[in-house]
Amino acid sequence: MTAHLRIVRGDATPEEIAALVAVLATRPTAPESPPRSRSQTWRNPARGMRKPVASGKSAWRMSALP
Repeated sequence: MTAHLRIVRGDATPEEIAALVAVLATRPTAPESPPRSRSQTWRNPARGMRKPVASGKSAWRMSALP
């Protein structure tokens, strides 16, 4: 078993170490976030719609293109 807690400086008594371990053990853990799902733009119905036609010099030509 490996130690996850190491006293770097000072001389802690066994009671102080036990108190520290008790405090750290009761600390709430952060909930795990669910795995991020990939965006599924291929299913988006707006993908099949054409872009708005801008008015201008060749607007009639762009109106026929998807």
